[in-house]
Amino acid sequence: MSIRTVIFDIGGILEIIPDGGDPTIRFPYMLASWEARLGMKPGELDARLDTLDEQLHFRGEAGLLGTCTEEEWQAGLQQATGMDDTQLAAFLNDFWDIYMGSPNDELMAYFHGLRPRYQTALLSNSFVGARQREQERFHFAEMTDLIIYSHEEGIAKPDQRIFQRACERLGTLPEEIVFLDDVEQNVAAASACGFHTVLFRDTAQAIADIEACLQASR
Repeated sequence: MSIRTVIFDIGGILEIIPDGGDPTIRFPYMLASWEARLGMKPGELDARLDTLDEQLHFRGEAGLLGTCTEEEWQAGLQQATGMDDTQLAAFLNDFWDIYMGSPNDELMAYFHGLRPRYQTALLSNSFVGARQREQERFHFAEMTDLIIYSHEEGIAKPDQRIFQRACERLGTLPEEIVFLDDVEQNVAAASACGFHTVLFRDTAQAIADIEACLQASR
């Protein structure tokens, strides 16, 4: 059966994030910088955030699965840190800069160019507010047919239900899809659902492997 649809992950693939594609590694450095800006002792900001209810803690699952709103998360940050509105805005700018990294221009151009020959989609483990921020910076909505965010679905990879939901939204059978992700567990889950899969290691390898899948299915 021919491949009709190409699905990409976002973070670590279309967005280049230092330290192996994991933004959480860089957050401690950001917090240390903000402790100095807020006149706190080393470790104090991290400790204050740890006192937040898990539902409002940006290192928990609430933002990933959308069980708190972006407004609730921001209010929790202010409550825990004592930041005023100006400081919060600057803190959030730093947070999203780390979260989104920088654009992988070559892979974005390749992905965009797959249409209209193929239906395309983005499937991301995300965070409340990501759709707006990523649209403002990268204009993902203009380069794909569908974007599925975990925080809007209440389901995250590698839960197979999110892959099944993608098939339903796209009107495509699993065997008609090739999926690119940089996390082995997510690739394995998609493969178990019947997707063709490619594990991202670098841009050249990813494009070559996807093209090989597309050529083999013709």
